[in-house]
Amino acid sequence: MKEKELEFILQEGEGLKIEFKESFDKSIAREIVAFANSDGGSIFLGVSDNGVIKEIKITNKLKSQIQDITRNCDPSIKITLEEFKNILIINVHEGKDKPYKCSSGFYLRQGANSQKLSRDEILKLVTRLGKIKWDEQFNEKFKFPHDFNKNKFSDFLKRINVSKVIPIKEMLINLSLGSITKNKFILNNAGILLFAKNPERFFRQNFVTCVLYKGREKVDIIDRKDFNRDLLSNYENTFAFLEQHLRLKYEFKGFGPRKEIPEIPYRSLKEAIINALIHRDYFEDRFGVFVEIFDDRVEIVNKGELFFDKKDLGKISMPRNPILFDVFHRLNLIEKVGSGINRIKKEIKERDLKVKFKTNGFFRVIFFKSKDSLELSERVGERVGERVGEKLTENQKRILEIIIKKPSISAVELSKQIKISSRKIEENISKLKKKKLLERVGPAKGGYWKVVIK
Repeated sequence: MKEKELEFILQEGEGLKIEFKESFDKSIAREIVAFANSDGGSIFLGVSDNGVIKEIKITNKLKSQIQDITRNCDPSIKITLEEFKNILIINVHEGKDKPYKCSSGFYLRQGANSQKLSRDEILKLVTRLGKIKWDEQFNEKFKFPHDFNKNKFSDFLKRINVSKVIPIKEMLINLSLGSITKNKFILNNAGILLFAKNPERFFRQNFVTCVLYKGREKVDIIDRKDFNRDLLSNYENTFAFLEQHLRLKYEFKGFGPRKEIPEIPYRSLKEAIINALIHRDYFEDRFGVFVEIFDDRVEIVNKGELFFDKKDLGKISMPRNPILFDVFHRLNLIEKVGSGINRIKKEIKERDLKVKFKTNGFFRVIFFKSKDSLELSERVGERVGERVGEKLTENQKRILEIIIKKPSISAVELSKQIKISSRKIEENISKLKKKKLLERVGPAKGGYWKVVIK
């Protein structure tokens, strides 16, 4: 190992194939077992959890203790030891006779953590997952650096607080995104999905379709967007679409600033989007991810069955694409392994809302809107016009529908969505105000619109 490579690993931090241990203790056995049951990895003995070198005294006795631990695992595990700067690096190879166990049980590496499972659970997961993982497969169609987006990668490094201390190729290898085979550098599918200039050239299944429907059925489409860029952009654009079309309500306490409350919690939506993107079955190239907004619900759907029984949803976590999972974990978009489903359930329950999870070859998350939100959506448009004895134009109906969902929307944003000029938007808003169907609350900047239904 070189000095600069170690520096990069310390900055990179713990992850799918990297574990730091400040000192030797018997808990090291579970980390060794977890790596052997997964894809292998390295334990840096003499480094704190936050990447600070503490150094240890490397002796033959210490090496013998570690070798004894691996021999006492069932079955025994193959490792190699490497010394660098008073750090002992334990390189654990992926096991060929899974599952492995130590004295405290069976473990599996997931992201930067090792999860304890029963023998039957881990055997089922290892068997169903198989040896081939889509995101780990190398793709020789990708030409580096011609097809590589350096700016996107630089932005990623900034977001995970890592500086360019070694060449890009070496960084990609350390992040488990690249490899050198037959003197040729190639990226795996995860690396291409994240950092290709045009990922759609390589994977036609890399798309998210977002649709806003009028009503509760898939009949009248109000707005539709298709995103097929890199995975992180797809995530951000998908959430922006939801944020644009979901209704907000405002809460005021005393003289403090107003609090915006979305009809479905944003954090739960983000969890569901990430789950759909990183746990989907990319081997199936006919389907993308679908995000659909109805008057009464939001549905987020991806292709891919669970690796375990539905009753264990929220108890067991097994990433279908472990490298993608690791990258999103490094970006702090995944807080803790296996906690996403439970966070969704908890947050939805706290808001007195409902959520359903369906699994039948696809994984579907259905967020149900509140009764108040549903009633308000259904009373917009022609019904509003009927109540005041007037017929509204289609553009006026659309303005009210959009404002119901996003009261803080600007005239410019309305213009883009309805596809008419800002001047026409202002004229229609003026007419709606005269009809006393629309009010402005607060100043031009910082205020919001209120639809009036008597």
